[in-house]
Amino acid sequence: MKRAGAVALSLLSAPLNVHLLKALEDGPLALIDLRRSVGSPPQSTMRVYSRTLVDLGTLERQRQAAFPGTVEYGSTESGKALLEIGAIHENWLREAPSGPIALGSTASKSATKALVEGWSTNIIRALAAKPLSLTDLNRLIPRISYPSLERRLGALRLADLVEPYSGDGRGTPYRATPWLRRAIVPLAAGARWERRYLADPPLVGRLDVEAAFLLAIPLIELPAGVSGRCRLAVEIQGGSSPVFAGVLITVEDGKVVSCSSRLEGEAEAWASGSAGSWIRRMSGQDGELEIGGDSELVREIIDSIRKSALVRI
Repeated sequence: MKRAGAVALSLLSAPLNVHLLKALEDGPLALIDLRRSVGSPPQSTMRVYSRTLVDLGTLERQRQAAFPGTVEYGSTESGKALLEIGAIHENWLREAPSGPIALGSTASKSATKALVEGWSTNIIRALAAKPLSLTDLNRLIPRISYPSLERRLGALRLADLVEPYSGDGRGTPYRATPWLRRAIVPLAAGARWERRYLADPPLVGRLDVEAAFLLAIPLIELPAGVSGRCRLAVEIQGGSSPVFAGVLITVEDGKVVSCSSRLEGEAEAWASGSAGSWIRRMSGQDGELEIGGDSELVREIIDSIRKSALVRI
């Protein structure tokens, strides 16, 4: 099952998709010119990729009236927006620990694929909370076989998204790198695109919400003197009995000392809203959130999350 943000980044992980979208930035092209501009891939490959993008509504295919039999392709509003997500994703790729990565390159494909698979299988959700060994992950994510977990963890490590961490237990624990934590930027941007342009977008669920906050919270920088407990909640199911997911954060003198995905417990401040409201707020747009308690504390935390993790948008 695809997780929120994974569809958009999966599309951008394919170099040919990126080249097609970039080739059509300045306007429609006849099929023969479009194929030539993206490196003249085999016709069968070109057909599969262009059809997929047309079916998703990111490209449009039309016959030229003046030249019967000639097909022309153009980028739609969805395609142009996806390319903007690509620019956000490339900003993140440029920060790769081993050196800048260009969108549409082989290295971009490998790093993005590792990110999407780790996100979709909940490996990233688990490692966002604390360092874990392969054995720990196997226990926490039993639906994925041990060899498959090992392969995905290896891909994450090769892409500099996780790193070994010294521990006292058996096995080598791995933790999320700062670069992986900043991956919440393109993931959130991708989720925003999916919600707007896909007919059946992946729903934002509990694990998406928890993973997003657990990735971003360690990046925040708060003014000295800021202290208290704050609950950040996202409504993932509406109706008469709404369901929320999020985190409970404890801050002491400007430092986050704990961040738990359990929402129960006393809090001096809180903020809640729909997934759409949170995504817009974190993207610097208007997002209606319900804020209560120590409003200064909660606003400091929300602003710090946006500045520390999402300012690169």
